[in-house]
Amino acid sequence: MKMTSTEKEKIISQYRINDKDTGSVQLQIALLTEHVKRLTEHLKENKKDFSSKRGLFKMLSRRKRLLKYLERENEKAYRELISSLGLKR
Repeated sequence: MKMTSTEKEKIISQYRINDKDTGSVQLQIALLTEHVKRLTEHLKENKKDFSSKRGLFKMLSRRKRLLKYLERENEKAYRELISSLGLKR
């Protein structure tokens, strides 16, 4: 369920803006999206894991807020990120 450091580095290298980027909005959204996918798979098998479900809802709301911010500040980057992550909006 948890991301390994190599998987996390792969996502970081794919979505970072420059070499020193460690926390841009695009990167945070990409990491949250991967975490949401993994947690969703976990919850399909463990339907009564309510604490993980609550964590999933918190992650989804955080990703939603970050997406709204990115759309407001940089619409072009928002559209590119949505298409690369396969999110519907």
